[in-house]
Amino acid sequence: MISKINRKVERQRRHARVRKKISGTAECPRLVVTKTNKNIIAQIIDDEAEKTLVYVSTMDKDIKTKFANKEAAKEIGSVIAKKAIAQKIKTVVFDRGGYIYHGVVKELAEAAREAGLVF
Repeated sequence: MISKINRKVERQRRHARVRKKISGTAECPRLVVTKTNKNIIAQIIDDEAEKTLVYVSTMDKDIKTKFANKEAAKEIGSVIAKKAIAQKIKTVVFDRGGYIYHGVVKELAEAAREAGLVF
């Protein structure tokens, strides 16, 4: 009998595979993307100190777009880049969180690059 593929488990496997290879440091922290059906979350994390340096979400009051769509991803990407540059963070390692580099994840990454982050 054929069993149904659990997409959440498969995404977690992909994310674990990526996390084996990349890690955020104080000089080059990790930009993490998390998405749900309703929200998009982006964080810049220093894995050595186990600290979140910058956090932006569609749930924040200063974000105008409140959905998990491409417009919101562009806004989140530009806002997180501006906040990171304000904290003197210019280079990051991009962690797509096991998601395919497509759609919302791609728009967020391109907006962050356009706003000045290097990865």
